[in-house]
Amino acid sequence: MNWFQRVRYRSRRIAKEEAVTGLWTKCLGCETMLPKNELKDNLFVCTVCGYHHRIPARQWIKLLLDPNTFEEHDVRMISCDPLEFVDEKPYKIRLDESRAKAQERDAVITGYGDIDGRKIAISIMNFEFMGGSMGSVVGEKIARLTENATRDRRHLVIVATSGGARMQEGILSLMQMAKTVGAISKHKDSGLLSISILTDPTTGGTTASFATATNLIIAEPGALIAFAGPRVIEQTIRQKLPQGFQRSEFLLGHGQLDMVVKRNEMRKTLIRIFKFVD
Repeated sequence: MNWFQRVRYRSRRIAKEEAVTGLWTKCLGCETMLPKNELKDNLFVCTVCGYHHRIPARQWIKLLLDPNTFEEHDVRMISCDPLEFVDEKPYKIRLDESRAKAQERDAVITGYGDIDGRKIAISIMNFEFMGGSMGSVVGEKIARLTENATRDRRHLVIVATSGGARMQEGILSLMQMAKTVGAISKHKDSGLLSISILTDPTTGGTTASFATATNLIIAEPGALIAFAGPRVIEQTIRQKLPQGFQRSEFLLGHGQLDMVVKRNEMRKTLIRIFKFVD
């Protein structure tokens, strides 16, 4: 009679969507198990390898702005479904699901606030809402904020994270590229400063428009910044890409960024920059 049975268990790599569970989280950079509270207290930056995990969009408000100075704009603006688009499910259902998941009306938060007493305009994209995709509402809110900042003589800060233009809105999404770039161009011509903070990932039509149209372009360490992703490029050119291709440090070395800044140093960096222009 066998009292014991030897069983083989197969381990598997934890997927990103399963990485944060219970009281512990697995770092997506070095795969070290970390207490969730410790990671949160460190601004969602791994204490072992320095990997910058995504943070909730509204946490950027607390991270960058002076307390109790944020005044949100265009709060009630929501996307509609002009094309009645359907893929695996209707676009209207995707919007409802994203609003429930992200607890936001769309993929960007805009408004006015202060940084070290300096009045600025700020736009923060939310990756939880349909991958931070840029639809009509995202483009309209960013364009309105930029135009208001030009009128009110405020510098502009854009925190970008996006999978690109929202295909469910077709050309209505793509036209936001020209609209936002036009607004930022007028803002720059007025002598005001605009700064982009690119986080992981910033890709597609967002990268090809307002996210890289500002006076200064800052990125977080290790962020993927691209128009087409590395897999698409490799399949197109049928060549292996260089190590770290399209990551912040690679782009900085090739002159496409002005600086790479750690998350815990971002506010201090903005304060120093604004002192040079005022």
